[in-house]
Amino acid sequence: MARPATRLVAVAVCAAVLAVAALGGGARAQQLSTGYYDGSCPHVYDTVRRVIQEARTGDPRIPASLLRLHFHDCFVTGCDGSLLLDETLTMRSEKAAGPNDGSVRGFPVVDDIKAALEEACPGVVSCADILALAAEISVELAGGPYWRVMLGRRDGMAADFDGAQNLPDPKESLRDLKKKFADLGLDDTDFVALQGAHTIGRAQCLTIQDRLYNFSNTEQPDPTLDHAYLAELRQRCPAAAAGNRDTALNDLDPATPDTFDNSYYASIERNRGLIRSDQAMLSAPEEGSESTAPIVGRFASSKAQFFQSFATAMIKMGNIAPLTGSMGEVRRSCRAVNSS
Repeated sequence: MARPATRLVAVAVCAAVLAVAALGGGARAQQLSTGYYDGSCPHVYDTVRRVIQEARTGDPRIPASLLRLHFHDCFVTGCDGSLLLDETLTMRSEKAAGPNDGSVRGFPVVDDIKAALEEACPGVVSCADILALAAEISVELAGGPYWRVMLGRRDGMAADFDGAQNLPDPKESLRDLKKKFADLGLDDTDFVALQGAHTIGRAQCLTIQDRLYNFSNTEQPDPTLDHAYLAELRQRCPAAAAGNRDTALNDLDPATPDTFDNSYYASIERNRGLIRSDQAMLSAPEEGSESTAPIVGRFASSKAQFFQSFATAMIKMGNIAPLTGSMGEVRRSCRAVNSS
């Protein structure tokens, strides 16, 4: 059940669900519904929530990890669970692609959710829908908005390694990132709102090393970084010559790293965006930040506006090219197609 603080957001978002459903994935997205499992697996939401709550107790990073899995799944061949497939002799896994390798995590939690659902409702709930539900529940458990998840996706039959190689990269220019989102029907407000997922989670030192020591091959730090924040980051991520710890973790939101709120945007306004793509939304006019900076300011000033825009953007993203009807399958294991 949604907490009282999020119910107003939920009501506003639910009123827009039908209009948004047609935007993300055309006719197939319109076949999704919030009540898809009401008859076939009525306790699906409670089951997913229970498993995530248990996992989160032992690992506070789990909500951010599950949210990221849904994002990385939807941006490659649509929201079809293809990211979850393991490598085979004839198929390269999306997990092995550059943007995912050693970075995406949370797969055992997805396995646990699938096992619990297979016990309760065998062969009913798709892995693609598990990711969509897990993303919403993770956001809510971390203090963020609640929205009714559109359900009814089926699972893809193959991974797309090459497509995963082209996932949005935090080191890309703001202009290129906005284009990748726009190509999938996500506008600038959606882009800035979805970047707000960085209000929870961590990033490895290797992601920001160039910003700290050699920004744009200048042998200098990124001039947009707050000086005190730069000093903090350099302590955690020393230069390569000093024995760099590439995999050390840094909070994406230095103020409230495990709470889903709008302080991420306030940090950007103080030039404390951790990764380049965060700060570029405010500080890169040469890359088109004139269209994103006002949105950053709006979200920094109003958690309610951020929450509503984030929930709406998540619904749109979840509607990207879903497999419905007789397309694809409902996998028995999220790691392999049923014929394997």
